[in-house]
Amino acid sequence: MRVDRGFTNVMVLSWGFMLVFTAFQTMGNIEKKVLASIQEDEPSFNGDGYVSLCIIYGTFSLFNWLAPSFISVTGPRTSIVVGCSCYVLFIATFLYPRTELLYIASVLVGIGAALAWTGHGLFLTINSDEETMSRNSGLFWAIFQSSLFVGNVFVFVTFKSGRISESQRSLVFKVLTAVSSLGLLLLAFGLRKPPQQVDLGPAEGVSSADKELRIPEAPKQPPLVAAWWALAEAFRIFFTARMMLLALMFVYTGLALTFLSSVYSSSISFTEAFGEDRNSLIGMSGFCVGLGEVVGGAIFGMLASKCGLFSGSPVVIMGFFVHSFAYLAALLNLPDFIPSTDTDKEGLISTSSTLAMAGSIALGLGDACFNTQVYALLGTIYAQDSASAFALFKFCQSVAAASSFFYSNRVTLHGQLAILTISMILGTCAFCYVEIKHRRSKRLCSTPCPELDNDSGDHVLCSD
Repeated sequence: MRVDRGFTNVMVLSWGFMLVFTAFQTMGNIEKKVLASIQEDEPSFNGDGYVSLCIIYGTFSLFNWLAPSFISVTGPRTSIVVGCSCYVLFIATFLYPRTELLYIASVLVGIGAALAWTGHGLFLTINSDEETMSRNSGLFWAIFQSSLFVGNVFVFVTFKSGRISESQRSLVFKVLTAVSSLGLLLLAFGLRKPPQQVDLGPAEGVSSADKELRIPEAPKQPPLVAAWWALAEAFRIFFTARMMLLALMFVYTGLALTFLSSVYSSSISFTEAFGEDRNSLIGMSGFCVGLGEVVGGAIFGMLASKCGLFSGSPVVIMGFFVHSFAYLAALLNLPDFIPSTDTDKEGLISTSSTLAMAGSIALGLGDACFNTQVYALLGTIYAQDSASAFALFKFCQSVAAASSFFYSNRVTLHGQLAILTISMILGTCAFCYVEIKHRRSKRLCSTPCPELDNDSGDHVLCSD
């Protein structure tokens, strides 16, 4: 039986990222609360979870501009492995809590994130075609976000007591380091060359590390020249009207990432009205976010290629309403406070853990709606410039995430919900406009031009 190497590569990529991010996403979910518990035991330690995450995403945003140049020299597989190595190192540093080490590791993981995610976008694209891109991006998202299950269930069980002890922290850090290391090994030895040679264009030429990506007739670019062209191409694409519109959606996904990955669960744990189980609810909230992410990714991955209602603008509009419910639930259920210290305030209604978990599921499901369609649209529109396009996506997303983590210690929860809502409206409108226009352009391109010779069978050549 013939094995589809492209699909196999997508599965290895998905499961490798799932294992690495089982550690990182779990850590992001608990970092603010865990670092606060370390400060109680070691007064000399003054590391802050929001500051660490702000540094990560700030560095991530800057190095996204350089990631295409790095990939043009090394190839996407090397970029993915090097980037994920930084994630493993970051998790391991929590075994030795030092303020300076925390922030240095945050810088390193920001650099690694740019390499891993830009390489991921390119590798996913070159192992897909226009018919399988939506399916593969949906399946990747479903498998990748299942990382929220294992880690957060483990946290839920481990942090069951009211206070987080040093032995509990140590156990969690050791397990997460081991899991992320396993994912790194899978990526390092499991990823294979794409099923067919792909023309990546002059800005995405590769070195001998990934010769399989270069077509025979393509001129070989010297590493520095290829790196320069990759950077120049990223700037060219960024300042096009279409990319500037899509940037509104990219920014929203970054703000939503901050809220669902850290701020929301931290707000639950800091709200004393949830009782003694509020620390363990961090893990349960992360699990519910993961449930929504996996369900959304699986649905849109399996049905996207079979039903137009499960791809493009309809899915993004669905995500808009799902996230609107999540923000309304948070507005009613959680108090208006700065989510960095414990509070005895209550929400507008009687605090309900059931409603809080329903909000978590909605956050995950809506996030899957937005991200799967962004991946699919970029992989289709920018098939020949995918490294640059995905780098720009992650640049805008990480700038927004860094900004959000920066003001999370200063803006109250209800203020953050207002920012999220406005950004969501702008991003949804911009995405739908670009996606509908692109779809319409594709239909026009496939229509025979009446001014041409009908016997030739030629089609109109157009540019979206």
